[in-house]
Amino acid sequence: QVQLVESGGGLVQAGGSLRLSCAASGTIFSISTKGWYRQAPGKQRELVAFITSGGITIYAESVKGRFTIARDNAKNTVYLQMNSLKPEDTAIYYCNLQRGNVNYWGQGTQVTVSS
Repeated sequence: QVQLVESGGGLVQAGGSLRLSCAASGTIFSISTKGWYRQAPGKQRELVAFITSGGITIYAESVKGRFTIARDNAKNTVYLQMNSLKPEDTAIYYCNLQRGNVNYWGQGTQVTVSS
């Protein structure tokens, strides 16, 4: 069984930075695709970024150049460095692990960006 625990969310002013972390239990971390998603109030959950087991990264257009996803396989942890934050980045951020057809989700961490 895989468990994901996110941390690092909080309140920040526009233009500021936050780093989210997601620690995973289990043994599939290094062979999984690891992603961050977010859900704003009244909106659907959307992909922010993901990194494959081979290290390929993909970003949503809205965060390109501002966010960076990285993983540390030795620590079973995936990170999301968020710079130049905007009020529209306000959402609950969820960590995701995908292996084949199976998805695992964290409980989410709130990010609030004030203008």
